[in-house]
Amino acid sequence: MVYTAFLEKEKDKEELKQELDTLEIQLFRMQNNIKEIAKRSEVISIDQTKDDNWTVIFADKDSKTFQLMLHDCRKPFRGNWDSAIQAEYKDENTLHIADIKGEQNKGYGSLLMKHLKELARQENVQYITGDLVKRDFDHVERLKHFYTKHYFDVKIDHVNQYGEIIWNDE
Repeated sequence: MVYTAFLEKEKDKEELKQELDTLEIQLFRMQNNIKEIAKRSEVISIDQTKDDNWTVIFADKDSKTFQLMLHDCRKPFRGNWDSAIQAEYKDENTLHIADIKGEQNKGYGSLLMKHLKELARQENVQYITGDLVKRDFDHVERLKHFYTKHYFDVKIDHVNQYGEIIWNDE
């Protein structure tokens, strides 16, 4: 019994050391990644995924369109993002999501959506809209769940394979 408790305590120490080593590596990479990303894009934030992995959120903007991107700090930045939201300003009150790209089920889309909504609030943009099109209908239920989770009103026409999303920051 005492020996088992000792082994569990040692295991806990080893697990903690491994977690600290992993965190140290991610933080070192984050520092280097931010330096590289900042050379060509605006660094928006750092944030953590649902699995506690550190990410850098960054953007490329012009007057009408922009891309909000995410890079996971578990690996070095080599010029490519892991996930992105492409959007455009429809007018002074509306941002329109053109596309969301990247790996699924890692929490990247949720992090980007959080920062997109923060950006909209900072710029006094009241609405975020988007369309669901025919190519989306092989995963339309997953999209409906995602947008609903982020407080979008989701309308889907299954017959014509079309849908609309709208977020209103009231």
